[in-house]
Amino acid sequence: MKKTGAQIFVESLKMEGVDTIFCYPGGATLNITDALHYSDIHQVVVRHEQAAVHAADGYSRASGRVGVSLVTSGPGATNTVTGIATAYMDSIPLVIFSCQVNTMLIGNDAFQEADIVGITRPCTKHNYLVKDVKDLARIIKEAFFIARSGRPGPVLVDIPKDVSAASCDFKYPDKVFIRSYQPTYIGHPGQIKRALKTIAVSKKPVLYTGGGIISSGASEELLKFAEKLSIPVTNTLMGLGGFPGDHPLFIGMLGMHGTYAANMAITESDLIIAIGSRFDDRATGKVDEFAPHAKIIHIDIDPTSISKNIKVDIPIVGDSKNVLKKMLEFLDANKEDFKNYHSNISEWLQKVNKWKNDYPLTYVKNGTLKPQYVIERIYELTQGNAIISTEVGQNQMWAAQFFKFLKPRTILTSGGLGTMGYGFPASIGAQVAFPKSLVIDIAGDGSIQMNIQELATAVQYKLPVKIVILNNRFLGMVRQWQELFYEKRYTWTHMDYAPDFVKLAEAYGAAGYRITSEKEVDDVLHKAFNNGKTTIIDVRVNPEECVYPMVPAGAPLKDMLLV
Repeated sequence: MKKTGAQIFVESLKMEGVDTIFCYPGGATLNITDALHYSDIHQVVVRHEQAAVHAADGYSRASGRVGVSLVTSGPGATNTVTGIATAYMDSIPLVIFSCQVNTMLIGNDAFQEADIVGITRPCTKHNYLVKDVKDLARIIKEAFFIARSGRPGPVLVDIPKDVSAASCDFKYPDKVFIRSYQPTYIGHPGQIKRALKTIAVSKKPVLYTGGGIISSGASEELLKFAEKLSIPVTNTLMGLGGFPGDHPLFIGMLGMHGTYAANMAITESDLIIAIGSRFDDRATGKVDEFAPHAKIIHIDIDPTSISKNIKVDIPIVGDSKNVLKKMLEFLDANKEDFKNYHSNISEWLQKVNKWKNDYPLTYVKNGTLKPQYVIERIYELTQGNAIISTEVGQNQMWAAQFFKFLKPRTILTSGGLGTMGYGFPASIGAQVAFPKSLVIDIAGDGSIQMNIQELATAVQYKLPVKIVILNNRFLGMVRQWQELFYEKRYTWTHMDYAPDFVKLAEAYGAAGYRITSEKEVDDVLHKAFNNGKTTIIDVRVNPEECVYPMVPAGAPLKDMLLV
């Protein structure tokens, strides 16, 4: 039976199990928009195309499914680039559908034409321009396969308007085979044995884990592995929640704003077991002095990430979950190799615990309302039972430090690209995925204004997202650098002309509250978290509070500025 390209699009999405699409219409989308009108796919119409991709991203991070967005040609497509680059840097599986001018107009500078395939080539895992309706179903099948397999990432499919109008026989492919793309899921057994033998003779091991633990669903295996060998665990920002934040073996996040215990453990370790992490600059500090005494085992599904930034001694290419399962099996079968192991590391564990006890995350209480206190109270009131999204900057780092993430997929944050304006639309996507969950966006007064128009989206779809604005009237992280390194010359960072966020919330039909002192925090948060409405909480915090610890740019991890 013949179907139009628009109908093939809808049927293909159904075959992939897609139940939600984040979208914004335009002339080039009309055929597909009309076909979606007759489908049961939930369509969330945002107010800006960047937010469509961030919302799909938040939906994906929270649910583990492929996020989907649809936009029109030209500026509609180019508005997605920041969201696509955000997902690409953090390895988030998305399929972004952009509609395009008719094929015969491509390259002629037609109205609302842009070469979105060319523009997004550096920030997509793969992309397609569909030239024939007969290829559409196959391309969609491949797009979802590529997005979710191997190291996940965003895939863009550009569909010209005449392709969506043309007709052909429809048959959705049963499977995908791409000769040049065959990810390695099973780690080499020889390398796994070599890694375990190295662990067995180590005296100062550390597990350094990233977002690959979460994307591969390896949290349970990581917990078993760490407990069996009593290895301290540090997470990257993207790895938070992959290991319980309240576990005795957890030593916090490492890196520029990592804990003292995590950074010192990395510095003094004799063996780092890195799993699903890519040694980015915010985690390593000065590369030449990163883990100077340690051998490094690196497990990652992406072979190009291994020895890219830090030279490693034992590379293992494979899926984190599969490799950890094999390592656990090896441990059970070779207990004799580890007969002296626990006595060898006992002194190390005592030292790491002393760092944790002597240098906990803290802040100076001086009578002003501190943002760290607000995060602590959010954690205590929710007991960690919430999905937290963040914007970027100080609000992001305080959330990472003072909220204990107990489960995977409970923090949604732009780690690699550092995208201001990400958190709010991402929280919308998470709330769509989990309508009954408490979803909180921890924001700054600067970054929330990047996509604040999405209040209309949240209110329209009755999404009870909570936006906690840590309002310090500054672009706080840049101001912090100006304070520490530019003699307090606060050029461009003072944001004293921000709107009244409570009135703004009410103008959009949302609820608005304001907090100005510690004594108001619990009552207002409790009220906001239980009102069933889209809500802004404007929290007037100390304007010149800094995030500590801090490793200055270009310094090694051990050279931390403390409170």
